[in-house]
Amino acid sequence: MYKLFFNLVFKHMDPEKAHYLAFRWIRGAARTPVLRTFVAAALAPRYKELRTEALGLRMHGPFGLAAGFDKNAVAIDGMAMLGFDHVEIGTVTGEPQPGNPKKRLFRLVADRALINRMGFNNEGSLAVAARLASRNPVFKTTVGVNIGKTKVVPEAEAVGDYVKSTERLAAFADYLVVNVSSPNTPGLRNLQATQALRPLLTAVREAADRTVRSRRVPLLVKIAPDLADEDIDAVADLAVELGLDGIIATNTTIKREGLATEGEVVNETGGLSGAPLKERSLEVLRRLYARVGDKITLVGVGGVENAEDAWQRILAGATLVQGYSAFIYEGPFYARAVHKGLAARLRTSPYATLADAIGADVKENTSA
Repeated sequence: MYKLFFNLVFKHMDPEKAHYLAFRWIRGAARTPVLRTFVAAALAPRYKELRTEALGLRMHGPFGLAAGFDKNAVAIDGMAMLGFDHVEIGTVTGEPQPGNPKKRLFRLVADRALINRMGFNNEGSLAVAARLASRNPVFKTTVGVNIGKTKVVPEAEAVGDYVKSTERLAAFADYLVVNVSSPNTPGLRNLQATQALRPLLTAVREAADRTVRSRRVPLLVKIAPDLADEDIDAVADLAVELGLDGIIATNTTIKREGLATEGEVVNETGGLSGAPLKERSLEVLRRLYARVGDKITLVGVGGVENAEDAWQRILAGATLVQGYSAFIYEGPFYARAVHKGLAARLRTSPYATLADAIGADVKENTSA
């Protein structure tokens, strides 16, 4: 029914307008007690065998919503209602910003992909922190907070901008993500170089510890799929050296090879997400796990369309898996289908628990 609705309605709407329309429906359902109870019962069944411990946190399962969908922390309960085990909000910047001029979001239906150049449009760290502080959760879910650089802040002053967001948001984050990998903020990806990344991550870690003394807020970094292999190794080594809690692999790509979609839309600037990112994201994940093993938590994202994709991410070393673009194409049953399929695969696998399956393919290839 959703796919029919998508083809008849959403497919012909401006993607950003369709996004906000769906967003309003989700928020509305979550605010209506009878409706949210019904929806959660249908779309968010719990599987005991999928219970996950990661980053010192206990979650219903390993599958969450990637950053980018809920930039301002306004629909956390709505996404939990739809079955996501964790919700990563943002990207939030130090200061509010409108993002890039519209039109800035494009569908590549033939590729089940999106191109976006949103530009971190959000209300800013102060407003988002106030919203999180006043939140009265309906559903228990893990909330990640993804932070990035304000566009007008010079690259040389980026550390201070990230620290500002950390000081305002860390207290409300179950985990914190430093985003240095979006292609839509000028100079941002330069911060992935280890000589720039080291002082940034160190400053954010110190700010989080200084701000939140009652607990240690897990800190992760999100990297691009377009990094060279040696740079991926360097980031992995740095993460272990600094005692980082995790790496999210990967953000969107600026590459456009092998697309089925034709026309000018494929030449739009911005980050490509969805199915075309699948193989490279999986490759990066395998490389990271081979480098860091179980020393830090890896989060697999990029082209995760179904349960098989999520299962492959776990076998490649991911403790947590995220989706976003496929949610646009699959609709409200997306998380439910992933959970059901993961549970079925675990039952027929040689692994007693989901934790036993993490990195199994990489370990097997290494021992061979």
